[in-house]
Amino acid sequence: MGQMIDGQWFADDDIGAKHKGEFKREPSLLRGVVSAHTNAVFPAESGRYHLYVAWNCPWAHRTVLMLALKGLNAHIGLSIAAPRRTDQGWVFDPHNGYKDTLFDASAMHEIYARGASKYTGRVTVPVLYDTKTDRIVNNESADIVRMLTHAIGELANDADFYPEKLRDPPSEGLRHRIDDWNKRIYNSLNNGVYRAGFAETQAAYDAGVRDVFATLDAIEVQLAQTRYLTGDRLTEAEHRLFHTLVRFDVGYYSAFKCNRNRLIDFPNLWRYARNIYHMPGIKETVFFEIYRRGYHSPSPKRNIHGIAPIAPDISWDIKSGPKTAK
Repeated sequence: MGQMIDGQWFADDDIGAKHKGEFKREPSLLRGVVSAHTNAVFPAESGRYHLYVAWNCPWAHRTVLMLALKGLNAHIGLSIAAPRRTDQGWVFDPHNGYKDTLFDASAMHEIYARGASKYTGRVTVPVLYDTKTDRIVNNESADIVRMLTHAIGELANDADFYPEKLRDPPSEGLRHRIDDWNKRIYNSLNNGVYRAGFAETQAAYDAGVRDVFATLDAIEVQLAQTRYLTGDRLTEAEHRLFHTLVRFDVGYYSAFKCNRNRLIDFPNLWRYARNIYHMPGIKETVFFEIYRRGYHSPSPKRNIHGIAPIAPDISWDIKSGPKTAK
């Protein structure tokens, strides 16, 4: 995966920190904030910011979903890294349509060296880049999603996926409910599949996969009562969940051994996921074949021969009717 030390790139083969056989995700380190205040270090301005993503990265997928739902594509530039990593980490491949449209870099570590010259840490996507100060603003997907919702999002439509209050009840405690779901989904599901897939002991795997399905079971129960996680309104919690759902049956189920059930075995979740998939602009951010091949790529520990199993016979193109709350 590689890393940078004091602004210089070094290749290595580690996937993440390990502790007693458990996968530990390292925190994002660049946490600048775009603000609507005019005296902000990074003020909200149309055309000022550029987003770096990769189609196969679930964390980057969050930000692309928000671009679509907020209608921000005309205000924020976008560069897409190739759906693979080499000894140079995330790279670009212009011949196959994966080009850095801002600096014409060959790899993401060049973007980090330019925009955070003394950076030490992993080179990840997504990255939000400020073209006016020539600096990386932020490389934490949760932060970027929130900025796209509010500060930068004010440049586009008025959809608010993390509202403070709603005119129509029940609005009391909505942000609290969103935060609760965000926390559980991240710890037990978004990251839980990786804790299972990259576990190096039986105990670590058992803990990770148990959390994955406990959370899926809880969501299935919730969706029997409400259309979305917090009620009848699409919120940020959906953005935190959806990118894991679309990767589940083609990737996590087999490659990460999260195989107690498939997504399609959860009737409420399956209906819910397809409803979101068919919202305007969302389908265009989903690439099942890239996920299938990416999660089954060659790995000396998980898939030594790099054999990608056939995709399950599942169609997301069949629309599902809306859920009527009980």
